[in-house]
Amino acid sequence: MTEPLLRVEIEEAGYEAGKPKIEHVTLHVQSGKLTGLIGPNGAGKSTTLKAILGLLPEVKANVSFTGSSDKYAYVPEHPVFYDTLTLWEHLSLAAAVYGMDEREFERESLLLLEKFRMTEVRNHLPGGFSKGMRQKMMLMIGFLLKPDVYIVDEPFIGLDPRATKDFLGLLEEERLRGAGVLMCTHVLDTAERICDDFILMADGKVAASGTLDEIRRTAGLPGAPLFDCFDVLT
Repeated sequence: MTEPLLRVEIEEAGYEAGKPKIEHVTLHVQSGKLTGLIGPNGAGKSTTLKAILGLLPEVKANVSFTGSSDKYAYVPEHPVFYDTLTLWEHLSLAAAVYGMDEREFERESLLLLEKFRMTEVRNHLPGGFSKGMRQKMMLMIGFLLKPDVYIVDEPFIGLDPRATKDFLGLLEEERLRGAGVLMCTHVLDTAERICDDFILMADGKVAASGTLDEIRRTAGLPGAPLFDCFDVLT
């Protein structure tokens, strides 16, 4: 197996000293692969993402991005935006942070606006957007970078079916390019269809990991859908 683009080994992590929320969480994200991070509410998924991103005060972990550029994009569950900046200005700001060439920024931004059907609102303030439109803005900012690794938290919340299809199409293009994806989601039927492997968490620990067939073997449910395995293991 090739060297993963993202290697995570968390001994423990949490918000207060001596009170870990997650323990012994190990995961790898491979080039061109989509790893699904799943589990019930309170299982530790969001804490795991925060530990990977260095956003927790108490962490004992080794996290390494080993891609050629060490670039990653994080798409949060709850959109974050500036009230006084338009959609285009948000994209421009992200491009400046990423150090993108102006011509490349123009080309990629226009393509993303078209793909997500947001061209007509490029000069509008996101404060007036619907939840789904704000989520699309977050996805566009993430895709703009073309990183080695995408870390995506609950991307389907607020997206209509067409936007979901657009998102999945772009994600497939990026995987074909060689990017790896770690995606936290509650949408198990979609996860079963698109993920290459899974990290299933419960009570702050990894309850099972591997391909769907490996998850099925752990659950003792050969041929079962992911939902049934999820129900047994969590």
